[in-house]
Order: sequence, then structure tokens, then C-alpha cells
Amino acid sequence: MHDIRFRLATDADLASVVRLRDDAARWMLAHGIVGQWQPGELDEGHFRRTMSGGELWLAETGSRLAGAWEVWWQDEDAWGPQPPVAGYVHRLMVDRSSTPPGTGRLLLQAAERRVEAAGRTWVRLDCLAGNARLNGYYLKAGYQVVGHKADKPQPGGVAKSFTLLQKAVPVHEESP
Repeated sequence: MHDIRFRLATDADLASVVRLRDDAARWMLAHGIVGQWQPGELDEGHFRRTMSGGELWLAETGSRLAGAWEVWWQDEDAWGPQPPVAGYVHRLMVDRSSTPPGTGRLLLQAAERRVEAAGRTWVRLDCLAGNARLNGYYLKAGYQVVGHKADKPQPGGVAKSFTLLQKAVPVHEESP
């Protein structure tokens, strides 16, 4: 997928992001992944709040929305108070109806580059503890399990338990 472009979302994109997220939730349910996401769980207000305190990124191919993800600069609900050394990736999602295998990894790499560009040294994420398939996906992408968080509050839902994962991003020394 060489024609993929990344950009920050605007208010005009929010309905499309909600549709993408709901479609991803329906795909999970159809494939026996229960407890992760539910259709209708997040609305435009959720993504607007993300944009006000973090970043909502889109991946596009041609005129189609291929995927999206959030980058937060703190995540105290999962990680507790932390020094500003990490970016936190949330809601990585792709349009399964129109993207080839490997698209999610391209989006994850773009998120990692964004965290690196911000001068942070770690990319962190949390993954539903019971979702072995998704935990394995992140382990294969170079993330390491560094802890667990029980009873993490969820937007619009009941608290859940998560695996905490992180990956170091390259540190580039300035040339003299």
C-alpha cells in the first residue's frame, strides 16, 4: 500500500471515524473477539475530546479512509502519573473491507514515528488482557509486556483489565 497518506483529523472527519470504529467493532464480534469494542460505544464527542488533548490521525488511500489511531501524551488511567517520556497509542483501527493485510502495521509504524518526532523515547499502549490475538500482534511488532492494569475505566462502559506494553523508539543524536 504505497499510496497511503497520513494526516491529523478535523471536525469534518469525525462521523467517518465513528463509522470506522463501529465497523471495526462489528468485525471483531463477527470473528469471535468479544469484550474488546462494541458498535455505538464511542461518538463524535469522544474523538473531539481526543483531538483537544491529544491527536487523532487518519490514514487515507485515494479518497478513502483506510484507518485511524489516537496518540495521547499522557494516560494516567492506565499508566499512572509519568514523566513526559512516552506517547500512548489508542484505538488503532483499519477498514477491513478495503485495506490489504499489513495496513495496521503501517499505521502503528506511523504512530511510532509521530511519538519519536515529538522527542519521546517510548511508545506505550494497553491491550485488553483477555485478547490473546491482539496481545500477540503487538508482541510481534516489538512491544514488551511491562505490567497489567486491572479495572481501567472505559468511555461509556464498564471498567476492564489491560496488559500494558511499550516499545523504545530510536533516539537520534544531533550532529555537531
